[in-house]
Amino acid sequence: MLLTSTDAGKIALEFLLADWNISEDYRDWFTIFNSRLTGEYWYIVELGVEGFPDKWFIQVYDTGACDPNYTFISPISGSEGYLDLKNLPDIIADVLVAERNSR
Repeated sequence: MLLTSTDAGKIALEFLLADWNISEDYRDWFTIFNSRLTGEYWYIVELGVEGFPDKWFIQVYDTGACDPNYTFISPISGSEGYLDLKNLPDIIADVLVAERNSR
C-alpha cells in the first residue's frame, strides 16, 4: 500500500470539494473523522462538517483515485427542514440540503 490513512483522508477531502465545486476557502469547515484501510487496496474515509450528524463515506484506492459513487448518510431528511444549517456558509448549507434531499 502506497497511501497512508492521512493521505487517503486528504485525497477524499479534495475529491469532495471538487465534486461539489466548493472553494478552498471553505476547506476548514470539513473534518476527516476516520480513514481506515479496508482490504488490501483501498481506504474508506469518513468526512463531515464538525457539529453536524451528516457524513460522507468515500472509497479511496491505493492509486489515489476515489470511487465517484460515495455514500452520504444523515439522520436528518430533507422533509425535516434545514434550521440547523442557518449558521453555515451558503455553499456548505446548499450541499447538505442537496444531499439530504437526494436520500
